Amino acid sequence: MIKMMPFFHNGPLGPWKMPKEYATEDKPTGKPSTSLESEPDSVSFEPAGKETCSKDPMKMKSNRRESAPQLSPAPLREANGSCAGTPEQRESPQKRGVKGKLKEFFNISGGIRKTDPKEKDTKKKEDMKKKEDKPLTAEQIVELIEDDKLFDAAQYLIALERGFHTDCSGKSEEELTRDRDEVEKAYELLKQKVFSIIRDSIIIVKKRPELLQHAVKALIEQENEDEKYKSEKPFDKILSSRPRKWKELWMDTVKKSTDERMKEIKGTTENLSTTALNFLHMGKTMKKDLTIVVQHIKQLYPLQFNVCSAYAECYHDYFASQVEMIAEFELEDKDVYLILSWVQNLYPNDIIKNPILKNDLEGAKLGSLLPAKQIKQLEAKYLCNEVANVKNWLGKTLELEIRRWTEEKEPEKPEKYFHNELDFHVLQTIHGGQKRAEEITPDLGKQASTILLVELSTFLKSYKKALEEFKEKNRQHRYFKETIIANVNNCASFRTHAEKTVSTPDDTKASILATLNEIENSAYNVLLQDLFLELKPLFKKFTQNKWACTESIMEEILKTTSSSLSEFHTLRDPFYKGIMEKIHIHLVREYIVRLMKKRVTLKTPELQQNLAKCITNDASLLQTFCTKNGSEATWLDSVLPKLAEIIRLQDSSAMKIEVAMLAKTYPDISKKHLAAILYIKGNLTNSEIKSVQSYLDQSGAPTTSRTPLFSAIKVS
Repeated sequence: MIKMMPFFHNGPLGPWKMPKEYATEDKPTGKPSTSLESEPDSVSFEPAGKETCSKDPMKMKSNRRESAPQLSPAPLREANGSCAGTPEQRESPQKRGVKGKLKEFFNISGGIRKTDPKEKDTKKKEDMKKKEDKPLTAEQIVELIEDDKLFDAAQYLIALERGFHTDCSGKSEEELTRDRDEVEKAYELLKQKVFSIIRDSIIIVKKRPELLQHAVKALIEQENEDEKYKSEKPFDKILSSRPRKWKELWMDTVKKSTDERMKEIKGTTENLSTTALNFLHMGKTMKKDLTIVVQHIKQLYPLQFNVCSAYAECYHDYFASQVEMIAEFELEDKDVYLILSWVQNLYPNDIIKNPILKNDLEGAKLGSLLPAKQIKQLEAKYLCNEVANVKNWLGKTLELEIRRWTEEKEPEKPEKYFHNELDFHVLQTIHGGQKRAEEITPDLGKQASTILLVELSTFLKSYKKALEEFKEKNRQHRYFKETIIANVNNCASFRTHAEKTVSTPDDTKASILATLNEIENSAYNVLLQDLFLELKPLFKKFTQNKWACTESIMEEILKTTSSSLSEFHTLRDPFYKGIMEKIHIHLVREYIVRLMKKRVTLKTPELQQNLAKCITNDASLLQTFCTKNGSEATWLDSVLPKLAEIIRLQDSSAMKIEVAMLAKTYPDISKKHLAAILYIKGNLTNSEIKSVQSYLDQSGAPTTSRTPLFSAIKVS
């Protein structure tokens, strides 16, 4: 009869003696014996944790057959100390009995038991549960940390930490303190590893994203545990290590990391100042790093971390501190421009509003790199510096051009017009200053445009004065006229610039245009001086011949004028037309001067009608010639025909109407001028002359007159 003993003190088959040849074997062979006749001996099992299982095969011997084969070993211990087997195999021995114990080690046919796949899944789940039930030791957790299994390590450390609240193992206070110290050391190692990885997030995220992900998950796990502790901590027990505040440490780490990256200025071959190089490095670093944050790092964190904003604010704070520090020093001109360019343009437009970053940075508290008041001060200083620089350059440019005038070299003639590059260099300087300001902000560009146009106005006055001095001292210059023409051609560019600049105040624009008109008219007078001197004796012939044969005299005048026009074709189109208008005005005015000389008086209507006809024919020849050669002074076309009509008319009423129409078109005609014309009509009485003159008072405002005509004629 079998003597039954408690399961934890007896093998499932009862004790039996193992043959010597199997005593040291790891795996027993042969079929097991099913004999139950032998008296069982006591067999002990080594406990492990909460459950008990065997580490070594049971040692048994048979009283009847010493050569009986050894039984198959108990299930192997799992790595975490638990025993393998199904729930039935872990069933209480008292319930299963001997047959149940046999099935635990053998299958029904007597072979070694094979595990079903479904049982494997069950086993894995049970193993996981046992891990939760039985935390690893601090030493094992350290191994996990060293193997970069940071999230697992964080979970196990939390489990150990929580276990201190419910530890009822009977350990002494000294033992508990030692255990806590070991956990804190493991925590310190985990913290160092996690935040070392977070510090290098920008560098490693592309190469080892999984490593950064584990570090972030460990961080989040600690943050979650802090929140649980805040809501669950009992009043009588406060864990000194909680809250650990890893999120705050994370923020500090991000700040230190960004500061270090912004400081790391690498060598460059670019020819830049230290300030420019520093700004360029910070701008490139911030833009590149934030792009990595948006595209690779953001998705590793939960939304409440606001990762993009956190990184952006750290980069911004460092950038702003550097800009503010530099702005406090006495800055050179180029540094003022550099700071304003970054603060007002490059930083907000190329970084903050970058298409990749814009949406993710909307919630960040970035603002400007400098306070508004300090920006205004820098802008004022910049504009002052810019004006001084432009003024200096314009002065040097004019000095250089004046020296070229005296070198007796023919000006360049690209295409067919004489030209010098003064206008190009001057306007390039003006445009450069305006463009630099516009690149900072459009508003600053408008301010610069207005100020620089004032400088252009001042420059043109100096330019006009220099030309006047050249004309007075260099009449015998070999290329005197060519030099004058080249400078007149420059005026087109200056005029266009002034007229197209919308922000120019009216008084500044008017000043510029007036100066240009003076330069042009002065040049025309110099260029036409020889021609007008040559024409003077020809016009005298009208009165010398008592207005006989006027057609031949006019043809001679026009022929002489035509021969002088060829040298004016080197003027650009607007100025050629301008000088032709000057010629046109001179020819008409000189003709009127001859009429008002009071050298001829005609007492009969027939003689008056003949003179009127000659004047009309001469006017037609003159108008055709001037129009054909480019004059656009059409406002002169009616003056000679109207004077001819006044001379022809005999009815005083009709004469008065013609005088009134003349005065409306040419309001600068005076009673003296009209009296000189009426002098030709020798059949008019003094009262009739005064009656006709009275209509000048009723002529009203001018209509088409552009340039004074009669006011330039002196009447004796």
